[in-house]
Amino acid sequence: QVKFVESGGGLVQSGGSLRLSCAASRSSFSSYIMGWYRQAPGHQRELVATITPAGYTNYADSVKGRFTVSRDNAKNMVYLQMNSLKPEDTAIYYCNQEGRSDWGQGTQVTVSS
Repeated sequence: QVKFVESGGGLVQSGGSLRLSCAASRSSFSSYIMGWYRQAPGHQRELVATITPAGYTNYADSVKGRFTVSRDNAKNMVYLQMNSLKPEDTAIYYCNQEGRSDWGQGTQVTVSS
């Protein structure tokens, strides 16, 4: 069973930056469309960004121009560079294969005003 482990979260001031990492446990990761998702307290999980095996990307309107998703298929890694962070970006961030229903622990991002 493939597993994804997120890391890189933390506490930052408004306007700051963080880079999140997602490590996949299997080499078949290279064939997946991958997504970054986030869930704030009391809210449902939402899609933040996606990236195809070939590197095509898409972003939620709320993060366009601020976040960049990338992947390194040789290393089974996906990244999310987050710049110009806002308090409303505060959430637990998860990575997952598109359409997969199992979720890992995520990584906490907290942005102070």
